[in-house]
Amino acid sequence: MAVLLKRLLQSARPPAALGRLVGRREASMGTDPGAAVRVRFAPSPTGFLHLGGLRTALYNYIFAKKHQGSFILRLEDTDQTRLVPGAAENIEDMLEWAGIPPDESPRRGGPAGPYQQSQRLELYARATEALLESGAAYPCFCSPQRLELLKKEALRNHQTPRYDNRCRNLSQGQVAQKLATGPKPAIRFRLDGEAPAFQDLVYGWNRHEVASVEGDPVILKSDGFPTYHLACVVDDHHMGISHVLRGSEWLVSTSKHLLLYQALGWQPPRFAHLPLLLNRDGSKLSKRQGDIFLEHFAAADFLPDALLDIITNCGSGFAENQMGRTLPELITQFDLTRVTCHSALLDLEKLPEFNRLHLRRLVSSETQRRQLVGKLQALVEETFGSQLRDRDVLDPAYVERIILLRQGHICRLQDLVSPAHSYLWTRPAVGRAQLGAISEKVDLIAERVLGLLEGPDMSLTQDVLSGELKKVSEGLEGTKHSNVMQVLRVALSGQRQGPPVAEMMVSLGAKEVRERIQKVLSS
Repeated sequence: MAVLLKRLLQSARPPAALGRLVGRREASMGTDPGAAVRVRFAPSPTGFLHLGGLRTALYNYIFAKKHQGSFILRLEDTDQTRLVPGAAENIEDMLEWAGIPPDESPRRGGPAGPYQQSQRLELYARATEALLESGAAYPCFCSPQRLELLKKEALRNHQTPRYDNRCRNLSQGQVAQKLATGPKPAIRFRLDGEAPAFQDLVYGWNRHEVASVEGDPVILKSDGFPTYHLACVVDDHHMGISHVLRGSEWLVSTSKHLLLYQALGWQPPRFAHLPLLLNRDGSKLSKRQGDIFLEHFAAADFLPDALLDIITNCGSGFAENQMGRTLPELITQFDLTRVTCHSALLDLEKLPEFNRLHLRRLVSSETQRRQLVGKLQALVEETFGSQLRDRDVLDPAYVERIILLRQGHICRLQDLVSPAHSYLWTRPAVGRAQLGAISEKVDLIAERVLGLLEGPDMSLTQDVLSGELKKVSEGLEGTKHSNVMQVLRVALSGQRQGPPVAEMMVSLGAKEVRERIQKVLSS
């Protein structure tokens, strides 16, 4: 801080011309057409990554990839009091899980590092010194207690809390005295003149007269850490960010940031503020909602592509909304000019259907299907453990057959190890009395079905079996087809509901079906 203040006494107030220059120059939003596209996702590691953050990251990622640019992860960790242990690692882990890894980041490194703001304090100090030297910034010696009183007084009078700019007009002597005797000051940016107009790529032309509604903002705290307003400007400049795609809550702060760019003599990037992602009822996504964090979806076995699909499907930026888009398709179809100002309403009740579509797409790929087989084998072992008396159920051919038969009926691979599908992996405990309660002709039904399975020309396909089972029922006078199916369903699965009996039999295979029926008969 001493370095920052060494020239304070030379100029306690800015030249009059500076205020006019800062106020009247209109911010230029153009960038060099030949310059590389560089965008950043800059979350604060004060919590784990959730769907709102994922959506902002995704729009940055697909914009970068569409323009052969770079996607940068920068962690804004300057508020050291609010950091959550493990959050920084979680953010990068979840971006990788989602399939949108950064090109440059704390973990990957890169030419514009370091990528954590707490490691870039010297840059903020140099920028602050330049602002102090030009008179665009000044030291503020107000105590936290005084600032809190100002806030309470404003609220009591039903006014918007704002700093009263008390320290901006201190004389050189007053500054010198306070520097010699008082605690280290914060540094505030002088909001003078008219705010610059700017053309947002989503919201169009904007101007927010920040000086008329708020006091001079702190840009560097007394502990040497910057506030968001200074840090994002300094970092976006030094990292060569060409476009800033961020949430619409920052739209009103952009004029303030442009004033900082002007005061520092830097060219600003272009801005595109993204409308909010809201719950289906229009309420804001809240970190108190445990089910909006990406870890929740990963643990629940949802596919990353399904999440990327649903959060873009409910918003804008594409010619039309359609389910089932993959990441390469999102990149190809994305058009920033199609992003509207309307908030996106997210209906998570539709996520299982999105996941079903993407799961079927994976099943249709032989390479992806092999990976699903491996995952399902692991899930079966994890879920049933010592209950797996017959290890044949882990045979890749058997597991693949199950996936192919059930692909249109399940939303997640994990569904195949739910209690409803446990019969696929373990033999149910079924007593003869259970079957007798359904039909008196248990023995006859079993005999006919066992004979059916032993036929030399029997083709074990679902369609053929359905027809043959119908014939079995028709040959049993006084017995309804539904009762025959119920007997077989309970014998094979121990359950009264489930997939069609013919599909169950194809899934299990002729040998296992015979053994299960015979086991029940002998019990």
